[in-house]
Amino acid sequence: MAHAGPEPSVSFDTKPYNWTHWKLDIQGAVATMSMDIELHGGFRPGYELKLNSYDIGVDFELNDIIERLRFEHPAVRCVVITSAIDRVFCSGANIRMLASSSHPFKVNFCKYTNETRCGIEDASEHSNIRFIAALNGACAGGGYELAMACDDIYLVDDGSSAVSLPEVPLLGVLPGTGGLTRLTDKRKVRRDVADVFCTKAEGFKAREALKGRLIDGAFPRSKWADGIQKKAEEVVADTADTSDLKGIKLTALSPETTDTGLAFSYVTLDVNEKSRVATLTVKAPDAAPPTSHDELHAMGENAWSLQAWRELERALLELRFNHQDIGLILLHTRGDADQLIAWDNALAQLAEDGSWLARESLLFQARTLRRLDNMARSMFALIDEEHCFHGSFFEFALSADRSYMFLDEDEENAVQVTNASAGRFLMANDKTRLGIRFLGEPDKVEEILEMGEPILAEDAEDLGLVTASPDDIDWDDEIRIAIEERVSMSPDALTGMEQNLRFGGIETCETKIYGRLSAWQNWIFQRPNAVGDQGALTLYGHPERPVFDYRRT
Repeated sequence: MAHAGPEPSVSFDTKPYNWTHWKLDIQGAVATMSMDIELHGGFRPGYELKLNSYDIGVDFELNDIIERLRFEHPAVRCVVITSAIDRVFCSGANIRMLASSSHPFKVNFCKYTNETRCGIEDASEHSNIRFIAALNGACAGGGYELAMACDDIYLVDDGSSAVSLPEVPLLGVLPGTGGLTRLTDKRKVRRDVADVFCTKAEGFKAREALKGRLIDGAFPRSKWADGIQKKAEEVVADTADTSDLKGIKLTALSPETTDTGLAFSYVTLDVNEKSRVATLTVKAPDAAPPTSHDELHAMGENAWSLQAWRELERALLELRFNHQDIGLILLHTRGDADQLIAWDNALAQLAEDGSWLARESLLFQARTLRRLDNMARSMFALIDEEHCFHGSFFEFALSADRSYMFLDEDEENAVQVTNASAGRFLMANDKTRLGIRFLGEPDKVEEILEMGEPILAEDAEDLGLVTASPDDIDWDDEIRIAIEERVSMSPDALTGMEQNLRFGGIETCETKIYGRLSAWQNWIFQRPNAVGDQGALTLYGHPERPVFDYRRT
């Protein structure tokens, strides 16, 4: 198998409204996203994006469009996702790209595309938008997984177009973006039907797909355009009228490059490649919060509630794609606690009063926290003398694998847990981080939320809110030893351990996608049956047949 060297640094620029791979047409309440993937527009050279096959660049643009629809076009209530290529919707992730990518890149690619599709479902659940997948041609692999992220799927009935998940029979891997889970948990396809479907490389055409619940409807080619238009009109008629809402503009983030990383307005990322430790610092707002929707709208993208969290999301993606050797993230916070809590309360009140922008800002914060939960890095929250782990920022400490709080004998060092931790930012398992922390002591959650006052370091440790609270004598040594021990351990074992420990309680569709599917895909991507010299993914498109080690493990 021919492996490329280290991947080039990933750029997150997307050229909004002049996207390379997508066309966007907005007509009133209906937006049509047409996939028109540029053949020679790959993320790196060495492969062609044939038949609307995609790589990470295509998904960066897809995510960008979904976010812009939510913030820039709140009047849109129906999004039709289709293809600009006749008789081809999408053939899924580009096989040549996958075969030539490093293992970490493949895993990060699958995780990011998972998050993008979960973002579509999040918009459908919370933002008054319904998504229609209009499959105007063959739809395979990741293309069908994109379709399953939508609310409704319609397939052209032309005697040849089909939906399929051919990864198992053709490539020796799994559908990488939640396909298996969405088949059974979301679309509730019968297990035996799903078994046949996932092992039948050619997939199911319209009649069989409709019978098996793999699609929601079909139209012949002669009635295709009218049929999809009618379905979009039905969606618009069935959703709340938002035609009077005016969006805000999102411009590209332009961080300053420093000697050690990146500096944004509210977020700083410092990377030490030698020690394999990164320090991520997030700052509280430095101005008073808005008192009305109009005031928040006038702030636009510059409002702390959006800008700081966009910067945090970008920093997390930089760590995932451009600093793969980093094993530990040290989380720091800075700023005025009162101002932070004032913003938290103002945003929550505005959302309750009907501000769509406040609601979307909170939803974006929640999605960013879920990205933090999903980091395949160890995370320690350092609650030092200058910290601001209060309100929404205390969620960072709850997301971390460990938290160390400085016990100051001279000055009171405290954290404050507010209603921001009471359900505003649910994890992928639909539970609060505070609830997961005290899964075996549910009464303690209410006890802590009802305290309503800052909690000192020693009390925070006694309550179980932090891992430890070293004093000034022990702080430096204890933190240093904890860091050195952590980065010395196997990254594979740590990733497995952390992902098992972070998500307690009952599983959801989303936790299965990340914790089960992605974990198994991670393992399968390293197995010779898939990526060995005679593996199925390696030999795809070659005349040789793959050679399998048939031992079950």
